[in-house]
Amino acid sequence: MKKILLLSIIMSSFFINAQSLSYTDEAVLFSTDDNYGTARYMGLSGAFGALGGDMTAVDINPAGLAVFNNAEISTTLTYRDTDINSTFYGSTINNSDDYFNFTQIGGVLVFKNHSSSDWKKFTLGFNYNIIKDFNNNYIVKGNSGTADFVDDPYLNYDDDKTNDIFYTNVDNQLFGNFTSGINDRFTLSIASQYQNILYLGASISFQHLNFHQNTIYEESNNDGNGNTLDAYTAQFLSSYGNGFNFGLGAILKPLQNLRLGVSFQSPIWYDISERFIEDIEIEVSNNPEIYAEYYDPNFFDYQLKTPSKFTGSFAYIFGKNGLVSIDYIYQDYKNTKLKPSSAFIDENQELSNGLRNTSSFKIGTEWRYNILSFRGGYRVIQTPFKNSGSTFDITGYSLGLGINFNNHVKLDLAYDNSSNSDQYSFLNIDGVEPAYLDINNNRFTSTLVFSF
Repeated sequence: MKKILLLSIIMSSFFINAQSLSYTDEAVLFSTDDNYGTARYMGLSGAFGALGGDMTAVDINPAGLAVFNNAEISTTLTYRDTDINSTFYGSTINNSDDYFNFTQIGGVLVFKNHSSSDWKKFTLGFNYNIIKDFNNNYIVKGNSGTADFVDDPYLNYDDDKTNDIFYTNVDNQLFGNFTSGINDRFTLSIASQYQNILYLGASISFQHLNFHQNTIYEESNNDGNGNTLDAYTAQFLSSYGNGFNFGLGAILKPLQNLRLGVSFQSPIWYDISERFIEDIEIEVSNNPEIYAEYYDPNFFDYQLKTPSKFTGSFAYIFGKNGLVSIDYIYQDYKNTKLKPSSAFIDENQELSNGLRNTSSFKIGTEWRYNILSFRGGYRVIQTPFKNSGSTFDITGYSLGLGINFNNHVKLDLAYDNSSNSDQYSFLNIDGVEPAYLDINNNRFTSTLVFSF
C-alpha cells in the first residue's frame, strides 16, 4: 500500500501531518540531475552537446563519442560544500555540511577505418557517473503560531468532555530533514563519423536509485493555564529503484570550425520500491507517562516515468586556441507520470497541473596556452514548478584548469558554484507558510585522464 501520510491515533480521532516527501515531490526529485561529470565538463558548466570528446558529454549527445581520436580512460573525484539557510517565521538557521564522492569513471575504444569508406571510424564507450547526490541535512526552527498537536491524548478521548484540554498556544516548533543516497547510471554508447562533416551516436543507460529520508518534528505547546504538551514525530522513508533510458544524437560540421548538435534523451522508466515508517511520542504535564505509537513498516511498489530531454547545441572552434559552446535544453516535465495510474490519479493530476516544461541554458568556453587549458562557464536551469519564481531556478558558474602533461596523461580541475531557493511545507495546515531555503553549493572536481 502507499505510504500513509495521515496516521490515526486513538480510534482515528487524532491526526498528525506528513513531513516526508509526497509522491509528486519525489517524482520531481528523481527526475532532476546535479550536473556531475568530469572536471573538463564541469569547467564548461556542462555545455558539451556539440563538442563531444568527453565521457560525460556522452550522456548529453552520444554522437560526441565519435569525436575521440584515441582510446581513453578517465576517473573523477568531487568534493562538495553545501550551505542551506532555513527560515521559518523570521527565525533563520545556517546549516553547513560537506561531502566527498567518487563521481565518474569511463572509457572509449576507437576503431579507425583505414579503407576508402566514407565512414572514418567507429567508437564504443562505457561510462559510470553520479546523476544526483541526495546527501543533505538541515534544521528548521521557529513558531508559526498555529499548533499541530492540540488535543490531550489522555483526557480528550476519555468520554468526559468536562476535562478536555486544548494546547492551542505554540511555544516552539522544530523540523529536521536528513537525506542520503545517490542516483547513478551506467551508459553504453556507440558512435561513428561520416567523412569529416557528420557524427552519429546512440546510447542506452541503466540507472540505480537509492534514496533515504529521515524527518523529525518537535512541537511544544501550552493551554494558557499552566498545562504543557511536548510532541515528537519521526518518519523514515527509503526508496530503491532501477531504470533505463536511451539516447540518440548527431553533430554536424557545416564549416571546419563550426559544430551544430542535436540530441534526444528518452524518459527514464523506473521501477521503485519504498519502505515507510512513522513513530510518535507525546508528553503532557498532567500525566507522568509518555503516550507513544510505533507503526509497522509500510511497503509499496510503483513506477515512475521521468521527462524526456531535447538538446540543441552550437560550438565554434578557434583552431587550436580555444572554443565557445552553447547548449539549450528542453524538458517536458508535464509528462512526468506515476504508475499504476489507478493508484495515482490525484498525484498525476497534480504533476500535470503544477509542473511546466522547462528551458535551460549552458554556455562554456576553453582557451589553451602551451600545456594549460583555461575554462569557464555559466548555466541557468529552470525550475519545473509552474508557480515558482525565478529565484527557484538554479544558476551557476564554473572555472576550470587543464594540464596536459604529455600525449598520454592529463589532469583536469574545476570549481563549480550553484545557488537557488526552495521551500518545504512540513506542516500541512491551512494558512501556515512553508520553510524557505536558500541553497548554495561549492564543488571542487578533479579528473585524471589516460590516452592510448
